Amino acid sequence: MSSADMGDHLIYLDNAATSWPKPPEVAAAMAEYLAESGGNPGRSGHRLSIAAGRVVLEAREAVASLFNMEDPFRVVFTLNATHALNMALFGLLRPGDRAVTTAMEHNSVMRPLRELERRGVEVVVVPCDAAGFVDVDHFLRELARGARVACFQHASNVSGTIQPLELLAAAARAAGAYSVVDAAQTAGVLPIDVTAMGIDLLAFTGHKGLQGPPGTGGLVLGPAFDPEILQPLVRGGTGSRSEFEEHPAMLPDRFEAGTPNGVGLAGLAAGLTVLTNRTVERVRAEERELTTRLHHALTAISGVKVYGPDDPSHRTAVLSLRIEGTAQDEVGLMLDEEFGILTRVGLHCAPAAHRTLGTFPDGAVRLSLGYFTSAREIDQTAEAVRRIAGYISPEKGP
Repeated sequence: MSSADMGDHLIYLDNAATSWPKPPEVAAAMAEYLAESGGNPGRSGHRLSIAAGRVVLEAREAVASLFNMEDPFRVVFTLNATHALNMALFGLLRPGDRAVTTAMEHNSVMRPLRELERRGVEVVVVPCDAAGFVDVDHFLRELARGARVACFQHASNVSGTIQPLELLAAAARAAGAYSVVDAAQTAGVLPIDVTAMGIDLLAFTGHKGLQGPPGTGGLVLGPAFDPEILQPLVRGGTGSRSEFEEHPAMLPDRFEAGTPNGVGLAGLAAGLTVLTNRTVERVRAEERELTTRLHHALTAISGVKVYGPDDPSHRTAVLSLRIEGTAQDEVGLMLDEEFGILTRVGLHCAPAAHRTLGTFPDGAVRLSLGYFTSAREIDQTAEAVRRIAGYISPEKGP
């Protein structure tokens, strides 16, 4: 089996893990920061410290604008969405509390919750259907029984399934629970209005849909959320109130101990500028069109099963598949070595989702489109899967 006629172009379909390539403006902004604004933000009064602080503030304001937050100091920067989710869950939950989540969650939610469960928090996992949608009625019933936190993803990193975010957030608020939303897969990909949707805490990462570098992310505190309710995950130097040994309560310092990732936030701000100029709505429309094209092509191939919703309006640009009669890691290896198509194979740090979809323990091959994916790459990918499915049979193998 040869891929010579398909060209030597590398096709990157692992954007759900991290977006690549980054817009060139991102690397340029990071290099400029190190060359011209390399001071410690907020720690000194000299010009380099002030310049660095200005970059961090610009990134904070850009994130606030993206999520329709009037107060940029309610954007708390973290290393990534996992860090933000740990900050939210360990900051809110105590022994005897009750947390409601779904059976499609990533381990960035499930592992903190399981640790909290070990410490005495009751964790309720609401089932989801075969397409990955949460059982809303069951979710509402569990909230009605009482909960301190309702924690759920906006969209799955395995199937792309988009949950009814606004409905779930409203239900949590009506039940007296705090909503903690994992937007790792949707920030920069789907419009999110934290204020209008009534979200309490929104965790996002910078290195996926926001086009920023790794090591950036954050927790957005909704306008109605009282920050004093949330206990800091880390305490230490902030550059403010240095005369006190007690950690400051002011935002964002309450949750941002230690030197921030200034160079990373410079890159994040640049990525957000690129995204804002293109608009999230346009990104969504383009990715939906390409996802529809790929979904139609893949589902027409004999022996290939695609997981998640059939309606592209109900999924992000993430499709996971299995080819009947073969190990999925073999499919991923063939896509890479024979066709130059980079995917992610396995359980995608989301065993709960794979159990729900029926792909546990072997997992699936995930194709995740991104900002720079082209229609030509979609067609080449569909053709590669067709060839592999035709080459492998349940009887004889490769």
